[in-house]
Amino acid sequence: MSTADGSNVFGEDLSGLHQTGGVLWGAQNSGRLWRLVPNGSGGWKPDTTGGWTSGKALRFPGGSGAPDSEGVTVTGSGAAGGVFVSSERNGSGSSRLSVLRYDVSGSGTTLTATKEWNLTASLPSVGSNLGFEGVTWIPDGYLTGAGFKDASTGAAYDPGGYGAHTGGVFFLGVEGTGMIHGYVLEDSGAFTRISSTSSGMAGVMELQWEPQALRLWAVCDDNCGGQHRTLKVDASGAFAVTAVHDRPTGMPDYNNEGFSLAGADECVNGSKPVYWADDDNDGGHAIRRGTVTC
Repeated sequence: MSTADGSNVFGEDLSGLHQTGGVLWGAQNSGRLWRLVPNGSGGWKPDTTGGWTSGKALRFPGGSGAPDSEGVTVTGSGAAGGVFVSSERNGSGSSRLSVLRYDVSGSGTTLTATKEWNLTASLPSVGSNLGFEGVTWIPDGYLTGAGFKDASTGAAYDPGGYGAHTGGVFFLGVEGTGMIHGYVLEDSGAFTRISSTSSGMAGVMELQWEPQALRLWAVCDDNCGGQHRTLKVDASGAFAVTAVHDRPTGMPDYNNEGFSLAGADECVNGSKPVYWADDDNDGGHAIRRGTVTC
C-alpha cells in the first residue's frame, strides 16, 4: 500500500466505510450513516440530495434507540437491496451485537431498521464497547467454489440448506477478540454462525471483501500499529491469512477504524485507490486516500 494522502477532508469522525456504485458509505459510531459522493478532486463530500446533507440518524426496528454503528456494507444487490450496518451496543449501553438492514431510498433524515439480527447470545461475551467493528458480505458463489466449510454442519457450505438470505454470507470482526465470524442471515430473521476465524491480531476494526482479488481484508487500528491482513479460503475450507501489511509508510499510527477499496474499474497501471476512516478525525481529516496494487 502506498503512503496515504491526507488532502481528503471530511469534517466528521467515521468508523466504517464501504465503496460501491460511485458512492462511499460511512458509518459514524454516534448512530449516523453518511452517503458520500466524489468531490471532483479525488476526494469525497456529503451528498446534498435526498436528505443526506448531514447524514441520517439510525434507529433500531420500531424507531427506538441509537445503534453504535461501527461498520457498513451492501450485498450483491447494491444499496437498492439495503445498506447493512454492524452495531455493538445501543448508544453507550450494554452489549448488543447486531446487524441492521436499512432502506436508504427515502428522503427523510432518520432511518429505521427494516430488520435486525441480534447475534449477542450466539457469541462469547465481550465488553460493551468491544464488539462488532467491521462487517462485509461475501457471495455464496465464491464460498462454494473455494470449498468453504460450514462449521455448523461439518460439511461443505451449501447455500441451499438455508432459507432466503441475500445470496451470501456476512462476516463480522470483533474488536475485543480479533475474531472474524461468518453468519448466514436469513430474510426471516433466523441466523446461523457457520465459521469463526482468528485474524491473528488483537482486534479487528474493519473487514472488506475485495472481489477483484478474491481476498478478505481485516484491519486493526492503533491498537495493532495499523496492521492489515488478507485472508483466503485454504485447502481445509477455512479462511487463513495470506499476507500481512504494515500501515503505509508516512502514515502516523492513527485510530483508523474504517478501510475501503475502490472497484476494479478504478484500476490504472496496476494500482487503485483505497481509503481509511480516522475515528479521531486527526487534523480535521476523517478520510485519507492511498493506493493498493490491483
